[in-house]
Amino acid sequence: MPRKNIKPLLGKPLIAWTIEETKKSKLLTRFIVSTDDDEIAAAARAAGADVPFLRPKELAGDFTTDVEYLQHAVNWLKENEGYFPDIILRLPPTSPLRRAEHIDQGIQTLIKGGDSFDSVRPIVESPKHPYKMWEIEGEFLKPFIDEKIAGMKEPWNMPRQKLPKIYVHTGAMDVFWTKTLIEQKSTSGRRVGYFFMEPEDSINIDSELDFLAAETILLKRRKMNIKN
Repeated sequence: MPRKNIKPLLGKPLIAWTIEETKKSKLLTRFIVSTDDDEIAAAARAAGADVPFLRPKELAGDFTTDVEYLQHAVNWLKENEGYFPDIILRLPPTSPLRRAEHIDQGIQTLIKGGDSFDSVRPIVESPKHPYKMWEIEGEFLKPFIDEKIAGMKEPWNMPRQKLPKIYVHTGAMDVFWTKTLIEQKSTSGRRVGYFFMEPEDSINIDSELDFLAAETILLKRRKMNIKN
């Protein structure tokens, strides 16, 4: 979806939904937007976000990693403002249903875990089990996970209830100590804590179908709020 970060969602840019929730957080002390795009920067500022710099073009490509642009942001803030946070949250604008209470829950979980956690991630049960996934090998399908690894015969034909529960990172946020980014050059590290989110709060917009799903849920929430 071209320029999806500023695509209107119920009358406001997609990025504005995330910015508005950060303002409701009881624990965030600063929220900035890192972008190389003047139009996205303007939309972010209009929604109340801080955009202290424009990201270099070389850190805004399709293959730029989160670590690279986050390191740039941390270094820029330290060198230009003398500002260095203890905790970083990466809050993608593509998760407009993530709410302030999720943001605070992530921060609280990391703080409670202390040095036992390098990071914290929200999770949901995977809607697709990896034991039921396939690769293409010539004209045939090949199980993505072999029986020997799964430890059972034909796991791809087993009822889901008999398979081990598998969870996925929702993509709604990453919460991590700044030292994890600096010392391990990672947004997860080796010791990852977790908390649960509901699937309907965890929609990550990659396609028009995702966008329509998010719009439908937000409209439903709006009607419920009006009734209450």
